[in-house]
Amino acid sequence: MADARTRQSGSARPRRNTRPRDALGRPLPYGTVGVGEQPEGISRTAQESLIEAHRLLGDGHPFHAHEVLEDAWKAQPDVERELWRGLAQIAVGITHAARGNAVGGVRLIERGAANLAPYVATRPYGLDLAAVIEWSDHAVAQIGRGTPVRLEPPPLLPNAVDDART
Repeated sequence: MADARTRQSGSARPRRNTRPRDALGRPLPYGTVGVGEQPEGISRTAQESLIEAHRLLGDGHPFHAHEVLEDAWKAQPDVERELWRGLAQIAVGITHAARGNAVGGVRLIERGAANLAPYVATRPYGLDLAAVIEWSDHAVAQIGRGTPVRLEPPPLLPNAVDDART
Protein backbone atom coordinates (compact mmCIF):
# COMPACT_ATOMS: atom_id res chain seq x y z
CA MET A 1 0.00 0.00 0.00
CA ALA A 2 1.25 3.48 -0.88
CA ASP A 3 2.44 5.78 1.86
CA ALA A 4 0.25 8.89 2.43
CA ARG A 5 3.19 11.03 1.37
CA THR A 6 3.34 9.54 -2.12
CA ARG A 7 1.47 10.43 -5.27
CA GLN A 8 -1.74 8.60 -6.03
CA SER A 9 -1.45 6.34 -9.03
CA GLY A 10 -3.26 7.71 -12.06
CA SER A 11 -4.12 11.06 -10.52
CA ALA A 12 -4.14 14.12 -12.75
CA ARG A 13 -1.80 15.99 -10.44
CA PRO A 14 0.25 15.09 -7.40
CA ARG A 15 -1.55 15.11 -4.08
CA ARG A 16 -0.65 17.86 -1.73
CA ASN A 17 1.93 16.84 0.78
CA THR A 18 0.17 15.46 3.85
CA ARG A 19 2.94 16.60 6.16
CA PRO A 20 1.58 18.82 8.95
CA ARG A 21 2.07 22.56 8.44
CA ASP A 22 2.13 25.65 10.61
CA ALA A 23 -0.15 28.65 10.10
CA LEU A 24 2.13 29.98 7.34
CA GLY A 25 2.25 26.67 5.51
CA ARG A 26 5.76 25.70 6.61
CA PRO A 27 6.18 21.92 6.91
CA LEU A 28 6.46 20.50 10.41
CA PRO A 29 7.93 17.13 11.36
CA TYR A 30 5.62 14.15 10.83
CA GLY A 31 3.69 13.39 13.99
CA THR A 32 3.54 17.07 15.00
CA VAL A 33 0.13 18.67 15.32
CA GLY A 34 -0.15 21.41 12.75
CA VAL A 35 -2.83 23.73 11.48
CA GLY A 36 -5.64 21.89 9.73
CA GLU A 37 -5.00 21.95 6.02
CA GLN A 38 -7.52 22.85 3.39
CA PRO A 39 -8.87 19.65 1.88
CA GLU A 40 -8.05 19.27 -1.78
CA GLY A 41 -10.71 18.86 -4.42
CA ILE A 42 -13.56 20.48 -2.49
CA SER A 43 -16.10 21.75 -4.97
CA ARG A 44 -16.91 25.33 -3.98
CA THR A 45 -18.70 28.03 -5.84
CA ALA A 46 -16.68 31.12 -6.64
CA GLN A 47 -18.52 32.98 -3.87
CA GLU A 48 -17.80 30.20 -1.34
CA SER A 49 -14.12 30.22 -2.32
CA LEU A 50 -13.91 33.98 -1.79
CA ILE A 51 -15.64 33.78 1.59
CA GLU A 52 -13.40 30.92 2.76
CA ALA A 53 -10.23 32.65 1.53
CA HIS A 54 -11.25 35.88 3.26
CA ARG A 55 -11.91 33.98 6.51
CA LEU A 56 -8.53 32.24 6.32
CA LEU A 57 -6.71 35.51 5.60
CA GLY A 58 -8.47 37.14 8.55
CA ASP A 59 -7.45 34.22 10.77
CA GLY A 60 -3.78 34.69 9.79
CA HIS A 61 -3.59 31.67 7.46
CA PRO A 62 -2.57 33.16 4.10
CA PHE A 63 -0.98 29.92 2.87
CA HIS A 64 -4.25 28.08 3.37
CA ALA A 65 -6.18 30.92 1.69
CA HIS A 66 -3.82 30.54 -1.26
CA GLU A 67 -4.72 26.83 -1.45
CA VAL A 68 -8.45 27.66 -1.61
CA LEU A 69 -7.87 30.32 -4.27
CA GLU A 70 -5.62 28.00 -6.25
CA ASP A 71 -8.37 25.35 -6.32
CA ALA A 72 -10.80 28.02 -7.55
CA TRP A 73 -8.27 29.16 -10.17
CA LYS A 74 -8.21 25.63 -11.58
CA ALA A 75 -12.00 25.16 -11.43
CA GLN A 76 -13.29 28.45 -12.85
CA PRO A 77 -13.66 29.28 -16.55
CA ASP A 78 -10.56 30.19 -18.57
CA VAL A 79 -11.77 33.80 -18.97
CA GLU A 80 -11.32 34.19 -15.19
CA ARG A 81 -7.96 32.45 -14.97
CA GLU A 82 -5.92 35.60 -14.33
CA LEU A 83 -8.44 36.90 -11.77
CA TRP A 84 -8.07 33.78 -9.61
CA ARG A 85 -4.36 33.58 -10.29
CA GLY A 86 -3.98 37.18 -9.10
CA LEU A 87 -5.93 36.53 -5.90
CA ALA A 88 -3.86 33.39 -5.21
CA GLN A 89 -0.62 35.32 -5.86
CA ILE A 90 -1.62 38.00 -3.36
CA ALA A 91 -2.32 35.35 -0.71
CA VAL A 92 0.99 33.59 -1.30
CA GLY A 93 2.74 36.97 -1.36
CA ILE A 94 1.35 37.63 2.11
CA THR A 95 2.68 34.21 3.11
CA HIS A 96 6.18 35.01 1.85
CA ALA A 97 6.22 38.39 3.58
CA ALA A 98 5.05 36.88 6.87
CA ARG A 99 7.80 34.26 6.61
CA GLY A 100 10.38 37.07 6.30
CA ASN A 101 10.85 36.94 2.53
CA ALA A 102 10.07 40.59 1.80
CA VAL A 103 11.37 40.52 -1.79
CA GLY A 104 9.27 37.48 -2.71
CA GLY A 105 6.26 38.90 -0.89
CA VAL A 106 6.45 42.22 -2.72
CA ARG A 107 6.94 40.57 -6.13
CA LEU A 108 4.00 38.22 -5.73
CA ILE A 109 1.65 40.87 -4.39
CA GLU A 110 2.61 43.18 -7.26
CA ARG A 111 2.08 40.39 -9.83
CA GLY A 112 -1.24 39.52 -8.26
CA ALA A 113 -2.45 43.11 -8.36
CA ALA A 114 -1.36 43.40 -12.01
CA ASN A 115 -3.37 40.28 -12.84
CA LEU A 116 -6.46 41.80 -11.18
CA ALA A 117 -6.26 45.16 -13.00
CA PRO A 118 -8.07 44.03 -16.20
CA TYR A 119 -11.10 42.97 -14.12
CA VAL A 120 -11.57 46.21 -12.12
CA ALA A 121 -14.34 47.64 -14.31
CA THR A 122 -16.40 44.45 -14.48
CA ARG A 123 -16.33 43.71 -10.72
CA PRO A 124 -16.64 39.92 -11.06
CA TYR A 125 -18.51 38.35 -8.13
CA GLY A 126 -19.02 41.84 -6.73
CA LEU A 127 -15.32 42.20 -5.94
CA ASP A 128 -14.07 45.72 -5.41
CA LEU A 129 -10.80 45.00 -7.16
CA ALA A 130 -9.80 48.67 -7.10
CA ALA A 131 -9.84 48.37 -3.28
CA VAL A 132 -7.83 45.12 -3.43
CA ILE A 133 -5.24 46.79 -5.69
CA GLU A 134 -5.11 49.81 -3.36
CA TRP A 135 -4.64 47.39 -0.44
CA SER A 136 -1.84 45.72 -2.43
CA ASP A 137 -0.05 49.04 -3.00
CA HIS A 138 -0.24 49.78 0.74
CA ALA A 139 0.98 46.27 1.62
CA VAL A 140 3.93 46.53 -0.80
CA ALA A 141 4.92 49.87 0.75
CA GLN A 142 4.62 48.45 4.27
CA ILE A 143 6.67 45.36 3.42
CA GLY A 144 9.24 47.47 1.56
CA ARG A 145 9.76 49.61 4.69
CA GLY A 146 10.58 46.47 6.64
CA THR A 147 7.48 46.82 8.78
CA PRO A 148 6.77 43.59 10.62
CA VAL A 149 4.09 41.91 8.57
CA ARG A 150 0.73 41.04 10.04
CA LEU A 151 -1.32 42.62 7.34
CA GLU A 152 -5.05 43.05 7.53
CA PRO A 153 -6.58 40.87 4.82
CA PRO A 154 -7.38 42.36 1.43
CA PRO A 155 -11.05 43.36 1.12
CA LEU A 156 -12.55 40.28 -0.54
CA LEU A 157 -16.34 40.59 -0.63
CA PRO A 158 -16.80 42.30 2.73
CA ASN A 159 -20.62 42.36 2.33
CA ALA A 160 -20.85 38.66 1.46
CA VAL A 161 -18.57 37.79 4.37
CA ASP A 162 -20.69 39.85 6.77
CA ASP A 163 -23.89 38.29 5.40
CA ALA A 164 -22.48 34.76 5.77
CA ARG A 165 -21.69 35.31 9.45
CA THR A 166 -25.08 36.72 10.44
